[in-house]
Amino acid sequence: MIATTLILLLVLIGLSLPVAAALGVLGLTLDPLFSMLPLSRAIGELSWSSNNEFLLVSIPLFVMLGEVLLRAGFAERMYGAMSLWLSWLPGGLMHANIGASTLFAATSGSSVATAATVGTVALPQIKRYGYNEPLFLGSLAAGGTLGILIPPSINLVIYGVLTNSSVPKLYLAGILPGFAMAALFILTVIIACLIKPAWGGQKIHASWGARMHSLVHLAPPLAIFLLVVGSIYAGIATPTEAAALGVLGALLLAAWFRRLSWNMLRESIEGTMRSTAMIMLIVIAANFLNFVMSATGITSALTNSISGLGLSPGWMLLVVVIFYLVLGCFMETLSMMITTIPIVAPIMIGLGYDPIWLGIVIIILVEAALITPPVGLNLFVVQSLRKAGSMNDVIIGALPFVAAMFFMLLLLALMPDLALWLPRIFA
Repeated sequence: MIATTLILLLVLIGLSLPVAAALGVLGLTLDPLFSMLPLSRAIGELSWSSNNEFLLVSIPLFVMLGEVLLRAGFAERMYGAMSLWLSWLPGGLMHANIGASTLFAATSGSSVATAATVGTVALPQIKRYGYNEPLFLGSLAAGGTLGILIPPSINLVIYGVLTNSSVPKLYLAGILPGFAMAALFILTVIIACLIKPAWGGQKIHASWGARMHSLVHLAPPLAIFLLVVGSIYAGIATPTEAAALGVLGALLLAAWFRRLSWNMLRESIEGTMRSTAMIMLIVIAANFLNFVMSATGITSALTNSISGLGLSPGWMLLVVVIFYLVLGCFMETLSMMITTIPIVAPIMIGLGYDPIWLGIVIIILVEAALITPPVGLNLFVVQSLRKAGSMNDVIIGALPFVAAMFFMLLLLALMPDLALWLPRIFA
């Protein structure tokens, strides 16, 4: 059963079917093969129960928050401010790519939105200042991954729902690793440009007066971050209510800067509907697949096979890391989380791993999947923004940042408090 499931999954993904369709078709195929009952008749009930979760209401709200900030033009101003503050480092505007991605990640909750937003503004600078194109593109793809680690994060909400973990604690746990990851990305660029100075392009000079004046453009994303995260930890709002506050705050900021219009609202709502429909369709299809796998005994067989290996907690963690890295080469991140976490999390938690710490580790592994070929979603996003050039440029440029993610995983394994310190203080 396990072998059949894996082969069918790889075949369906290899056919380039949309991920939600591949998961749904796999569930419908496994049903008559291994079940005596028509499990497909439960699709209606499963679809309702998948969507009837209060915490999931935060997903379209966080998506809309990112859309409003994007359409209101805050990203372009934020990038300009970051370029003034960080361009003196070896690597110039590549640090602005990562810095702007970090700030935008703290408001949007989406890696794809972060990569697309910052990439749209940054790409014209490659030829203008003579940067090494692969490394510049890699910094955009890698910076975008921070959107699912730094709170508010849609993927952390999904993990919390799947494992019944506290989303506020997960958000706290993601703050230090998120900013540490951004620092590692910046260090990666610095090392690369010290080895090959020509990769860093032309020097960009800025006066202190211009830098201080630009701080006003960094205020909106910081204000939204404080409003969303601060309202949660002040006990004023749940994560879903905080997301709604974030949308309201973004709309007020757009109105304050005179960027609020009916056309901007329409584009924001359309973008939100498209992204939310895609996410929820994956959630429904993956839930149906999980139901079929559980009812037919595939989940228990797989769990028993993994548990039967008799590995120590450390070796099991290594197996999980390899498992996600391999699976991430073929599956989209959200569907990968929804299909694997119900299997992986109980095993790892049973071995003594903290569920909050495990959530951050899995999110970083999912981040790595976003920039590893052949299905690294952020690679496609950055490539789609280019007018010409090979996909290989983006892949090669992203590899040093994948290495930085591995180093971050090592730090988390050696120092679990990097993720657990803030949740413990505010618990």
